[in-house]
Amino acid sequence: MKHSTTQPTRHGRGPARRIGRTLALVLPVVLVLSGTLAVTQVNWSGNPSDSVLTASDASAAGPSARAPEDVLRDQLLTELQEKDPGVALTHLQEAVNGRPSLARHCASIARTLGRAAVRIYGPSRAQSFARPVCDTSFASGVMAAHS
Repeated sequence: MKHSTTQPTRHGRGPARRIGRTLALVLPVVLVLSGTLAVTQVNWSGNPSDSVLTASDASAAGPSARAPEDVLRDQLLTELQEKDPGVALTHLQEAVNGRPSLARHCASIARTLGRAAVRIYGPSRAQSFARPVCDTSFASGVMAAHS
């Protein structure tokens, strides 16, 4: 009985070996590029007004992620405190124009901004910032906090 001591031919391992080598070369490049792209998407300025969280961003973060309108509300309240209600209202309008899905939350966010403006600036000064963003919700928030 004759035993074969020959090695398997290179052809038998060829396709799998080529795929493995290709993955070994391409995968690290893909990982580095995706990491680089992820880093470029981060808001490094530290200014929350430079970015607005989208609904797809919130859902990608998992079930414990906050709703986009809640994130926007918090960003705008911070702007109202650090700058003024006019800046916050402008950014609210821009956010609603850029993300129409936020439109149904616009009035409640504007009322919240109005109430916060009264606490910070007083009713007369807060009313001076009123503008027709989300109808007159900011003004109604000012009036509700004042009465």
